[in-house]
Amino acid sequence: MRKTQKNQVDQFINLLERAHGAVKRAFETRNYDITLNLLEQCQDIAIRMGGLIETTEGEEVRTISLLEDYCELVYQIHEEIPGKQIKNADKLYKSLRKSLIQIKNSVKNDIKVRTEIVFLPYKASMWDSLESIWKAAEEDPDCDAYVIPIPYYDKNPDGSFRELHYEGDLYPEYVPVVDYNRYDFEKRRPDMIYIHNPYDDSNHVTSVHPFFYSINLKKFTERLVYVPYFILNEIDPQNKEVVESMQHFCTVPGVFYADKVVVQSEDMRRIYINVLTKEMGKNTKKTWEEKILGLGSPKIDKVLSTKRENIKIPEAWLKIIRKKNGSWKKVILYNTSVSALLKYEEKMLRKIRYVFDVFKQNQEEAVLLWRPHPLIKATIDSMRPELRQEYHKIVEQYRKEAWGIYDDSPDMNRAVCLSDAYYGDLSSIVRLYRETGKPVMMQNIEVLK
Repeated sequence: MRKTQKNQVDQFINLLERAHGAVKRAFETRNYDITLNLLEQCQDIAIRMGGLIETTEGEEVRTISLLEDYCELVYQIHEEIPGKQIKNADKLYKSLRKSLIQIKNSVKNDIKVRTEIVFLPYKASMWDSLESIWKAAEEDPDCDAYVIPIPYYDKNPDGSFRELHYEGDLYPEYVPVVDYNRYDFEKRRPDMIYIHNPYDDSNHVTSVHPFFYSINLKKFTERLVYVPYFILNEIDPQNKEVVESMQHFCTVPGVFYADKVVVQSEDMRRIYINVLTKEMGKNTKKTWEEKILGLGSPKIDKVLSTKRENIKIPEAWLKIIRKKNGSWKKVILYNTSVSALLKYEEKMLRKIRYVFDVFKQNQEEAVLLWRPHPLIKATIDSMRPELRQEYHKIVEQYRKEAWGIYDDSPDMNRAVCLSDAYYGDLSSIVRLYRETGKPVMMQNIEVLK
């Protein structure tokens, strides 16, 4: 039985307890018509409770037979009152109370409460921010966990929706995916909903379908949980200048509407609390202290658990990685970020071409595994359309020449695991990559020789 349904059963029991007290008082004051009416209401409540339990647990559960006994008892009392066979109000009340206590104990001991948790990722490449939480829920015998990838739109420069995307077919084979059209949130009302997109309508590049905005999801669950899809470099909560630069991560709709927010560390938790308290007022500090949890990021769990021997490497990649003698070249993960592109524009494109020239000349010793941010194309189309033609030309030429690897797959962890070192922009991957202990080198856009 779901927790919400168990709460309904508890409410039915509370109604019966209050009704029994009213029956006793009405009988004591010889208001027999009211007494009979209340007994009829008791039987109706018991029947409704039995229907709910039978639907969720089946008719074999002991509580059903106890409810049937209770209904029989109420019927007998109802029939005996007009003939005045019952004379003692205390005795009447105790018989009803004894039967209800048996029902209450059976509900507690014979009916197991199950928790229903829904995970709502939107981009498959960001699934790692929820996966370890889902695995724990999936392994819990008293929990039903559903992974429901949700659709999202690219945005036009004016903010209107453009192309609709759905990536439900891109998740790992071991993740059972549920079609978002087949899950009725209004009817099922899951106990918990996890999201990793906090922006609602405030993102300039993409938007999840408006039904899945955090402000709307909050209507269908008792606990909405936001886990960031990104991971940041750790910073000192006392460094005011740096803290102010990340304010936009803290003041998004998902943080405000979620019941809990899980961030990567205690220091990051303190930063969220400080930023939000400053934004919303000192009297809100306790709210943020209760809401923000520094439990760690599932992205770190995923990157540390991914082993090279367990990943599937495309044959086309292996042809580029292997030397003629069968040994492997060094694989360098090259990451280009959205923020760097927006900041440097044409200069960023020149830098990419320069990096390609260097690695092309040294392709016998090292392989460039280029993994641009999953939203970089959508960002160009929405916010830098003047760069679209040149960027697409760079991508097509790189893929056509095939001396390096182009990775636009959803699995970022494969690239982290496969590579020997990181080179590229400052981004959330850097924090993850450092967890592996492998070398990290940041690119300088100004260096072109």
